[in-house]
Amino acid sequence: MLNENKLFIGGEWCAGNQGEVRDVINPATGEAVTVVARADASDLDRALETSADGFARWRATSPWERSKILARSARLIEERISDLAHGMTLEQGKPLLESRMELDRTVDVFEWCAAESVRTYGRLLPQRAPGFRQTTLKEPIGPVAGFSPWNFPAVMTARKIAAALGAGCSIIIKPSEEAPGVAVGIVKACQDAGVPDGVLNLVFGDSAMVSEYLIRSPIIKKISLTGSVAVGKILSRMAGELLKPATMELGGHAPVLVFGDADPEKAAEMTAGFKFRNAGQVCLGVSRIFVHESIYQRFLDRFVECARNLKVGDGMDEGVTMGPMANERGVSAMERLMADAVDGGAKTVLGGNRIGNQGCFWEPTVLNELSDSSAIMTEEPFGPIAPVVPFSSFDEALERANGLDLGLAAYAFTRSLDTATNVADGLEAGWIGINNFSPALAEAPFGGMKDSGFGYEGGPEGFNAYCQTKFVSQANMDD
Repeated sequence: MLNENKLFIGGEWCAGNQGEVRDVINPATGEAVTVVARADASDLDRALETSADGFARWRATSPWERSKILARSARLIEERISDLAHGMTLEQGKPLLESRMELDRTVDVFEWCAAESVRTYGRLLPQRAPGFRQTTLKEPIGPVAGFSPWNFPAVMTARKIAAALGAGCSIIIKPSEEAPGVAVGIVKACQDAGVPDGVLNLVFGDSAMVSEYLIRSPIIKKISLTGSVAVGKILSRMAGELLKPATMELGGHAPVLVFGDADPEKAAEMTAGFKFRNAGQVCLGVSRIFVHESIYQRFLDRFVECARNLKVGDGMDEGVTMGPMANERGVSAMERLMADAVDGGAKTVLGGNRIGNQGCFWEPTVLNELSDSSAIMTEEPFGPIAPVVPFSSFDEALERANGLDLGLAAYAFTRSLDTATNVADGLEAGWIGINNFSPALAEAPFGGMKDSGFGYEGGPEGFNAYCQTKFVSQANMDD
């Protein structure tokens, strides 16, 4: 058993007021590996009160001091990567190597936000008349409520904590209860690095209750969610009623367009590697694959070969390249999507079934001969099922890629500069990769279009979301 995951309120690790806990299940074995404490309203009241007090002190802390503390947090996370990765794999299922890579990116986020802390510049505007000085100032927006998911429980938690703290905000972070340990580890690193009591609070509990309670509190001034479209719409309505700014990084259904001039084998290898990362549970991940008919069969053959060569198993085992799905909900979703596809005439080229009766394992699956109206082509699958279909023209590919109300990420392979430029201009997505699958970067803005959300995390755009701007016009009284 891993250590119990407690709440962190006002600088103290504590059980919830009611003493309620929930088991955390290892998706590879179906066994409980630890428990997580759950907050009630009284716990949230304490977190809100201490967050307000913490903000009053933290906003007055020099940006240079905040930067040093975040940099120390990054070093501590880096020193503890092995233990944090081990716990993440046990709780979430992804292979140990993937857990370590995610934590490397987590360190990047803290380091970048540490540097950005001292770059919250205002502007000196050109003088319109003698005796006037007109400036803009950036200030922290206030206490933040952050909600992070289970699929990338380290880096998504870090993006909210590091940016909020770097900008001078306090934050109450509510990670997923399904993979809580790495968030606890990140908060411990921040505590050990010198983040003052009350500035960073960590709560777990019933997601609907906790989110509504925090958002409706007058103490909270900003909301940041990484989650599903359905949850995003609910939280956006709450925030909108109260005129509270929000960042919503929601679901996607990313297309990849492989044009006829691309190398089909290389594109297939890269696409398969990205598609089955984290068992397909990636919001940026490929979930609709469109290949030009002239190279379709070559791409499909190599893609299937790559998928077949994946080693599926417990993420803690050496050589495993795809772990289990993170929970039983994911397996049930795969069964539903497969049944719909097969009923609609799709051909199962590879896989298509649950593996064994222990844990949440699903075969790497490849489908073809399906219509764009099938569920797998219209709903974010969030799992290891890859539909591969042909197209005949650029216009057709772009129309099909843009044909949904989702627009988080999109990808394309081509040797043509003209095609690359036109597809980047034409794709309706906030994150576009041409001939590569870049993960979310600390220094780059990450956000979606349409139902995939609004606002940004990462880069100056994401950092500025935790700031508000004042305009100050000052005149000389003696003139």
